[in-house]
Amino acid sequence: MSNADAIILQNLTIGYPNHVVQQALSLTLRQGEMVCMLGRNGCGKSTLLRTLAGLQPALGGQYKIDDVAVVLTDRLNLENTSVHDVVAIGRYPYTSFLGALTVDDERIVHEALKQVFDTDISDFDARPFNFLSDGEKQRVLIAKALAQQTPVILLDEPTAHLDLPNRITLLRLLRRLAHEQNKTILISTHELELALRLSDRILLMADNGVELNTPQSLRQSDAFTRAFGMNIFDVSAIEE
Repeated sequence: MSNADAIILQNLTIGYPNHVVQQALSLTLRQGEMVCMLGRNGCGKSTLLRTLAGLQPALGGQYKIDDVAVVLTDRLNLENTSVHDVVAIGRYPYTSFLGALTVDDERIVHEALKQVFDTDISDFDARPFNFLSDGEKQRVLIAKALAQQTPVILLDEPTAHLDLPNRITLLRLLRRLAHEQNKTILISTHELELALRLSDRILLMADNGVELNTPQSLRQSDAFTRAFGMNIFDVSAIEE
């Protein structure tokens, strides 16, 4: 597994013209790792993802990121759109001005679907996207990101609408993709327990900065206290 740097923040300031959300952010994420980003609501997790995705400008500092694909939480209403057509959207930046898919593009779309579904997909790609379960929809959107063949994938609350089995399955899938395909996968999430079990590193965002830790090191540090105002590993702190 390569340890090359895929995302580098240097004294980065993020937010909006009349409101700074976070400043002086500096960190490095490597290829081949899944990083879960945790923090209070409103601390800037989504703002950081949008900035890294190029959806809004940085207010200061610098960042370097390899080509990136983004998977958002928003429920999509795609009437009369097949699974194949949703995944194929990931290939459109590379097609001709007519938007026609080549044989190689079709192969990439098919392989992306195979990578996120364990079952036979021979008839699945023709199914209407709107008829899928929430878990299936999220996998299809991840397949669309894979079809872009970018080294970095950013996900904002990908488990938000899923039940527990699907949340576990999805995060296991993302961890496998990070390791097997040497991708950098950064996830904003509130899935604390699953993040501690499945992520390679955890990015904790407090009100005044970020820090990276391994799940193991977090248990011996006061990082959660700085981010959430309490030590989640201290049972007495959460008992009534």
